[in-house]
Amino acid sequence: MPTYKTIFHKEQNTPLVERAKWCHSFGSKLQGFMFKKTLTPEEALVLVEKSENRVNTAIHMLFMNFDLGVLWVNASGEVVDKTYAKRWKLQYTPSKPAQYVIEMHPSLLDVVKIGDHIEFQ
Repeated sequence: MPTYKTIFHKEQNTPLVERAKWCHSFGSKLQGFMFKKTLTPEEALVLVEKSENRVNTAIHMLFMNFDLGVLWVNASGEVVDKTYAKRWKLQYTPSKPAQYVIEMHPSLLDVVKIGDHIEFQ
């Protein structure tokens, strides 16, 4: 059974996404949103790594039918990088080590700045 968590934006004191799928297994991270037809602003994935790094938090956009807004968050909850990820691009790698990758609707990117803080509830 999948686990869901709220992605809480601390600077705005409000939920960014209320029901994000928590992906900590290899299979759930690999599948991500591949082959899904559409994405709403209420949907997101949190790809969870055991520790902070750049290589394991890199993502691909192969087999994607839509673009994504992506946030990279370190173990302290700080947003260390973000990007507008275009479908079918081979790779996006954060500029700094991260432990969490949030894949969400691109419209939410404007709400969050690098240096902001995220909490998973």
